[in-house]
Amino acid sequence: MNTLIEAKHLSINYGRKAALQDLSFTVPAGRVVGLLGHNGAGKTTLMKALVGLKRPLGELRVLGLDPHASRSELLTALCYIPDVAVLPRWARVSELITLMSGLQPRFSADRARQLLKRTSVAENDRVKHLSKGMVTQLHLALIAAIDAKLMILDEPTLGLDVMSRKSFYEMLIDEWCDGERSVIISTHQVEEVESLLSDVMMLDEGRLVLNIPLAEMDERFVALSHDAEAAEAVAAVHPLLRYRLQGRPAALFDGVAPEAVAHLGQRMRPSLVDLFMALTRKPENEARSA
Repeated sequence: MNTLIEAKHLSINYGRKAALQDLSFTVPAGRVVGLLGHNGAGKTTLMKALVGLKRPLGELRVLGLDPHASRSELLTALCYIPDVAVLPRWARVSELITLMSGLQPRFSADRARQLLKRTSVAENDRVKHLSKGMVTQLHLALIAAIDAKLMILDEPTLGLDVMSRKSFYEMLIDEWCDGERSVIISTHQVEEVESLLSDVMMLDEGRLVLNIPLAEMDERFVALSHDAEAAEAVAAVHPLLRYRLQGRPAALFDGVAPEAVAHLGQRMRPSLVDLFMALTRKPENEARSA
């Protein structure tokens, strides 16, 4: 299987603060990877390293290249939409297509126009007259028209309403993901992207606390829904997380529930949100568990 990203023992510090701590992972071709973590967990720092904006300690290859040393070559085969992406408000859509044709050798103007037909954006529109959702769709159409192998999205739908977010992800999956390309999506909207993902990576305070295909998540993690009377016994075996599932108390375990409590409840499928809460230790999570 073709590997698009290979990272070994990546670390990045900002002064005394460790932004990334000893990360090792690979991303094969044909995957849709969700990069999850609280604010400050290291997601944006990792993405900057992947596109050559930060030089990490350790080893990193993206599309076979050192991102920092070969950044110009890398950016011809990689797409990146940062969380602060801005299109010039004065420009018409047609002018942006012309600009991209001159800047990016793998950009297809015809492909961009084809993608725009899925939206309500017209070539004669100026960016300043478009809604935020329309601007985001325009940005994706421009980026997805690049013949690249890897797309990196940093909070691409931040601030959009639910319909705009849905349209964005439908266009991404339908028009860009073809089984050969891979996408890394950093987002806080865990519930909305879970059905799109093939893999999930979770960062907590700069550490990689989970890196797993979603197909394996159900095999590894188990939720036990139980009656309130069993709460004390379940708490005594120290689950990853105690919460409520479909109105009943529940506990999340890494692996099968211990024999001492397995008979006290019903095995259920944990959601990605529940797993995120269990593995990223923030004060609000600990309060919820209590």
